[in-house]
Amino acid sequence: MFTGIITAVGKISHVQPLEKGLRLTIKAPGLKLGDVALGDSIAHGGVCLTVIAKKKDSYQVDVSRETLDCTVGLDAAGGEVNLEKAMRLSDFIGGHLVSGHVDGVGEVEKFEPVGESHELVIKAPKGLAKYIARKGSIVVDGVSLTTNRVKGRRFSINLIPHTVEVTALKRLHPGAKVNLEIDLIARYVERMLSAGAA
Repeated sequence: MFTGIITAVGKISHVQPLEKGLRLTIKAPGLKLGDVALGDSIAHGGVCLTVIAKKKDSYQVDVSRETLDCTVGLDAAGGEVNLEKAMRLSDFIGGHLVSGHVDGVGEVEKFEPVGESHELVIKAPKGLAKYIARKGSIVVDGVSLTTNRVKGRRFSINLIPHTVEVTALKRLHPGAKVNLEIDLIARYVERMLSAGAA
């Protein structure tokens, strides 16, 4: 589990093709790796991946073909990724409970300054729109955010200067693709309602 509070921005420094997937080397000098063990989970742009090798300021993870097929941002060297280590049960939850399992890929329609902040408008995949509520929680590329407005498949978010400064969201532009994870509660409520009707 994660909280959606980004602790560092890493860079994909090397991509090694595997038979079915990729092995990524992540350069992460800003992420404290001293307490990270092999087998630990780290979220990369909202995608939970397992550490398989580690050095002083970098580590490696494997990404399956299934994960690559339903996410963005993990297939090219040089790309920046938002990083968050898995939470401990005693940790403060500054964002909201995040699983690190991407539900779909959205498209940025607007990303521009509004006063000191930025307005981010994203078009969600058709199947996810019903889970996104005004003033609800959403994860965008691993970042826990609150929606301001929702209309159809489009939702708007206000990004404060701090969020833009310390995450890879600063690279967004109209047409960019982003990983989305809906709120866990919405997912389970929908499942309970649909199971009851079956």
